[in-house]
Amino acid sequence: MTEPRPPSGERAVGALHGVRVVELAREPIAWAGKLLADMGADVVLVEPPGGDPCRGYPPFLDDEPGEDRSLYWWHYHTSKRGVVIDLDEPDGRERFRALVGTADVLLEAEPRRRLGALGLDYEDLTAIRPDVVHVSVTPYGRNDPKSDAPFTDLTIMAASGPPWSCGYDDHSLAPVRGPMQGYHTASHFAVLSVLTALVHCRVAGQGQFIDVSMTAANNVTTEAATYTWLVAQKTVQRQTGRHASVSPSRETQQECADGRYANTGVPPRRPHEFAALDKWLKELGLDAELPEAVFLTMGANWEGPFDLARIGRDDEITAIFGAGRDALRLIASRVPAQEFFLGCQRAGLAVGVVNAPEDAFEDEHFKARGFQVPVVHDDLKRTVVYPGAPYAFGGSPWAISRRAPRLGEHDAEIFAEIGVR
Repeated sequence: MTEPRPPSGERAVGALHGVRVVELAREPIAWAGKLLADMGADVVLVEPPGGDPCRGYPPFLDDEPGEDRSLYWWHYHTSKRGVVIDLDEPDGRERFRALVGTADVLLEAEPRRRLGALGLDYEDLTAIRPDVVHVSVTPYGRNDPKSDAPFTDLTIMAASGPPWSCGYDDHSLAPVRGPMQGYHTASHFAVLSVLTALVHCRVAGQGQFIDVSMTAANNVTTEAATYTWLVAQKTVQRQTGRHASVSPSRETQQECADGRYANTGVPPRRPHEFAALDKWLKELGLDAELPEAVFLTMGANWEGPFDLARIGRDDEITAIFGAGRDALRLIASRVPAQEFFLGCQRAGLAVGVVNAPEDAFEDEHFKARGFQVPVVHDDLKRTVVYPGAPYAFGGSPWAISRRAPRLGEHDAEIFAEIGVR
């Protein structure tokens, strides 16, 4: 491990303070570099002359395209420093070797033969830095010829399976996938690999080469889909707002009184949950509209375990469980979505409101946990509110330490640190 190197003029924070990561700028691993940087690593982003194409991705600040106005670029490159190195030129390769010589980790998503052709692959770099952790992220792995084919986040997702399980009961509609989910999932596997390899390096003093397949990483995030096929050769079917399943389950989406939708989620399963739901139903004066409400009282007074495996086989348990679902749907139809969500929270019931991204970002709970993070853009003389940490740690500080770098912003600073011009 290298000695701590806090970015110039800034206080070092985070569990990864003292770790230097060299990231060869490419879209699939930008999220991995950001996660490491925001946890305190000194991530040096290496761009080619002219910059990474992601610098021009929309959306833009104030919806005005222009240099250093990409919100996409800003988000994925917080807390990093940036340099420009032309790996196709001998001088550039020497600079890169010198930089790797000061690094603990190399993070890259290069075409699988490129670094080898340049004399910059793992076997070459270990001659400079024997304990370097080299993480390579490719579509199917370094040794698979399919990794040479063109790819996007969407093709990675389609090939690995998650969209098959995501969408609506109406299968005439196409599957649904989350934006950047394929790259994000691969990046998380890369980060987990880096952390594990760094622990090993501390103990054994050895680096290693880590081969991350984007497709394999995403394939193990398909919930039961992959395993259902491997074990039983059965195919799950996507359902609206519910887990994909071989056999259809009951719908859970409900339009609320304000026209927004909520997912009624997990119905009551324990006596105190049935009691809380029964009380809420009566407070709203809706119990008379639900003849099955009597089963809520039975659920509240139930003794012993409530065996969900007996649903459909035991009439009493089936009726009680169904009454819980019906009560939730009735309440949701009569109150605004947010009121329904908060009421279920008070009752200890797990439900969710279908929020637009902007609504989720402004949610008071998200604000309270610090998800909104102001970042100073000194170059624009303004402060921009960013999404915060994707996870909350109790003992390891997280922080966005700086805005994304401008092209070549830290050339002089970093080249001076590694002793090259």
